[in-house]
Amino acid sequence: MTKVTLIATATMGLEALVAREVKSLGYEDVEVENGKVTFTADISAIPRTNLWLRTADRVKLQIGQFKAYSFDELFEKTKSLPWAEFIPVHAEFPVIGKSVKSKLFSVSDCQAIVKKAVVEAMKKRYKRGWFDENGPLYRIEVALHKDVATLTIDTSGTGLHKRGYRYLHNEAPLKETLAAAMIMLTTWKADRPLVDPFCGSGTIPIEAAMIGQNIAPGFNREFVSEEWHWIGKDNWNIARQEVEDLAQYDKPLDILGSDIDHRSVELSKNNAMEAGFADLISFKQMQVKDFTSSKDYGVMIGNPPYGERLMERPEVEQMYKDMGKMCEKLETWSIYMLTSHEGFESLFGRKASKKRKLYNGNLKVDYYQFFGPRPPKNK
Repeated sequence: MTKVTLIATATMGLEALVAREVKSLGYEDVEVENGKVTFTADISAIPRTNLWLRTADRVKLQIGQFKAYSFDELFEKTKSLPWAEFIPVHAEFPVIGKSVKSKLFSVSDCQAIVKKAVVEAMKKRYKRGWFDENGPLYRIEVALHKDVATLTIDTSGTGLHKRGYRYLHNEAPLKETLAAAMIMLTTWKADRPLVDPFCGSGTIPIEAAMIGQNIAPGFNREFVSEEWHWIGKDNWNIARQEVEDLAQYDKPLDILGSDIDHRSVELSKNNAMEAGFADLISFKQMQVKDFTSSKDYGVMIGNPPYGERLMERPEVEQMYKDMGKMCEKLETWSIYMLTSHEGFESLFGRKASKKRKLYNGNLKVDYYQFFGPRPPKNK
């Protein structure tokens, strides 16, 4: 088993970012499709991508892909795949599924057929008629799209957005993967100030601190594939040592999170402490219109209230206007705001330099980017 095919799944709109991250880890054979980035690599890529990918949802091991127009075809082609090369005799191997625009639209039937086919393949290899399934977890997925079945095993376990630092959050938390993407889509560098005036549970400032100090997002959590014998403890140890070697724990950063709600500020402080950034990130209770700074070439990133509820809309729209006036004073700053409000630019008072379609959960949003001047090279 020299090479494996891996799929890094992505929220719609973030595929290019995920592909960029995969390539930055040294993997070149990269194919980008809606919702996923597929690439081939050696086994050591499983620990490395799980530890390092900031914007991917999870990493899956592709076992096979084929056309399937009937249940018989799905069964026979699944059965012919090399399941026993990956799944040990005592493994637990549940099957989940999904089907989009395919003749085989009954997900429950597809799951049952795939499960039966995998069992039959393993019976042949292990010469036994029953599997206890009391060992390591290998969660299989059958995904049908336009009659093409993709069979994968999840290597991540809990989704990659679960970094391990956010035990508490507010009512509408921003996913860590989206927060990281918002930062990576800006011009921010670790030597420039960064401010989040709507910090909520502190996700953007904490993700920025990890990016600024080159700390792998998975450094503080576990992954289901750590128990897989064929990857080996050595590969995981080497990957975790790389994480330690590349981290820049002493790099100074200038990051501020603020919020009008004092409870959010306390929540952010607690989460920053869990992440190990209590002394690195500042938090302050403040309305966005009251923010001022004498610093130059800063970057402001925010996920403000959207005004989705009618009763909140007038208040939110006034806040956008106030924020626009405040930002006029930040002449050298770059501003980045995520919202679903289609009138944001007119309320803010200027047209965005660039606008990018993203998804916050199932809600389609725009990422408004207002580019400030580039800092001089000696800055």
